Amino acid sequence: MVGPVGARTTFLGKLLGIYLVLVSIAMAANKAATIQTVTALIHDAPVIFVLGLILVAAGLAMILSVGGWSRGALPLVVSLVSWLTLIKGLAFLLWPPSAAPGIVLWGSLYEQFFYVDVAIVFVLGAYLTIASFKARA
Repeated sequence: MVGPVGARTTFLGKLLGIYLVLVSIAMAANKAATIQTVTALIHDAPVIFVLGLILVAAGLAMILSVGGWSRGALPLVVSLVSWLTLIKGLAFLLWPPSAAPGIVLWGSLYEQFFYVDVAIVFVLGAYLTIASFKARA
């Protein structure tokens, strides 16, 4: 049995989990609009810059809040999501804007693998939601 999970880790797991589930459902329900919107946004350099700033701030906030990789799977997954958020934000800020489609859209294969992407987001969100609501704080 794993010991108690920190209250901030549990909160972040609930927040991220519910967010990811809702976003994946919205994406799946509006495939054409999602692909069109994301494709348009990632070809706009100022939007990519602002998105990078937001992701770096969010990633750092989550990393500083979680407090480590120990105490089970939930803190590990929340930490990984936090670090990946930071890394993606830094990629948007440091790489040229022309690289953004490859970071966001699996290159030219995004439309082909759209539902794989949605399924990954949904499963990750469902895991975080369930694990966070079951966790002992």
